[in-house]
Amino acid sequence: MSDIYIVMSRNPQDFLPLHQNWFHILLSLVGADQHGYGIMQEVLERTNGAVRLWPATLYGSLKRLIGDGLIEESDERPVEELDDARRRYYRLTRLGRAVLDLECARLQDMVKMMQRKRKQEAY
Repeated sequence: MSDIYIVMSRNPQDFLPLHQNWFHILLSLVGADQHGYGIMQEVLERTNGAVRLWPATLYGSLKRLIGDGLIEESDERPVEELDDARRRYYRLTRLGRAVLDLECARLQDMVKMMQRKRKQEAY
């Protein structure tokens, strides 16, 4: 029996709010394909150690993101000297990019709301 996920929604808005782990994985794939370990390292570095994606969490999330159509496995590979044949590389899909863009806008709106509220406190 194969593990096939059916894409239930193609409307990017339906994925919001995005789970924190998914947000960090999608953000790691902006601009370049990545393998799993590379995603884990980038998230750890980008968050100064505040977010750590353990292998079980990462690979479970990657499976779900592929199933939901937000990412896909990439056929492109680095030059042979820099590659390990066992690695799988992932990239954002158009849907994944749209979801990430909407989530970024949602988070920016939340920060603006908080800033307005703080200004009201000052009076």
